[in-house]
This record gives sequence, C-alpha cells and structure tokens, in this order.
Amino acid sequence: MNRLQRTLAKLDGLPGPLRHAARNFALRRAVPLTGTASLDFVALTPEHSEIRIANQRKVQNHIQGVHAAAMTLLAETATGMVVGMNVRDDCLPLCKSLGVNFRKRATGALRAEASLSDEQRALMAREPKGEVKVAVRVTDEAGIEPIECEFVWAWIPKAKQA
Repeated sequence: MNRLQRTLAKLDGLPGPLRHAARNFALRRAVPLTGTASLDFVALTPEHSEIRIANQRKVQNHIQGVHAAAMTLLAETATGMVVGMNVRDDCLPLCKSLGVNFRKRATGALRAEASLSDEQRALMAREPKGEVKVAVRVTDEAGIEPIECEFVWAWIPKAKQA
C-alpha cells in the first residue's frame, strides 16, 4: 500500500456522502487545478479511476461546452490518479506524453475512466523507474466519446534530500 492509498484509507470509516466529500477535498488540495475545475473523484482504486466534470460556466468554452483544456485535465487526472495509486513511495510519477484527438462536440458533463492492467501494476511495484501507457475513456452525458486520448506516465526515483 502506497502513500496515496494509505491517505485515502483513512477516510474509509466515514459515512458514504461524507467520505466522498472528504476525498474530493483532500485530492483537490493536493492538486489545486483539480479544485479550480471542481473535478469530482467518483471512484479511485489501484486498478481503476473514475472522475467527472460538470458542464459549468468556469470550465466552458465559447459554445457553452466543456473546454478542450478542461477535457484534457479530466483525462490527465484520471490517468494520473490511477498511476498515483500504484507508484512506489520512493518514486515520483510524471506525465511523459499525452495525445488528445477531438472527435465530436461534447454534450453536458463528462466522465473519464482510466485503468491499469495487473502487469502494469506489477511493473510499477517492482521497478524503481519505467513508463506505462494508461488506458482512458472519456464519455459525455449522451454516451459519446468526444475525445480520444493517449497518456504515457513515467515514474522515477525521488531525489534524495540533502
């Protein structure tokens, strides 16, 4: 169990709605831009993450849809959180590359789901550095995938403190 898993496990004793609010509060503080965009951390396990973003004014584009940058933030956060649930405490996760193709106009709120395979998780536990391509699917309220994404995450040893 890594640091992020241990932190979130401390919230497990809270009642459901309070646990959800506490998880959002903790993760939004850890990554402030996720708080600015009001990302909703729906589910977070070592195998899977699900994060949502509401179509609200502060994240909209000129046609009142979720802005392209907010869509990218959503997908990056979903992939980063599932990596964060698996990275060793002595390592630092880093987004190495991302590719986003905008395919269709999005309708309403968006949901991103990211996952790691058992093999990827084992590699992260075993190796002090490496990289993984993280699968992510972004859907809108109509069930359409407005974007296709590819994220490569790396992990490297943390620098030693002097």
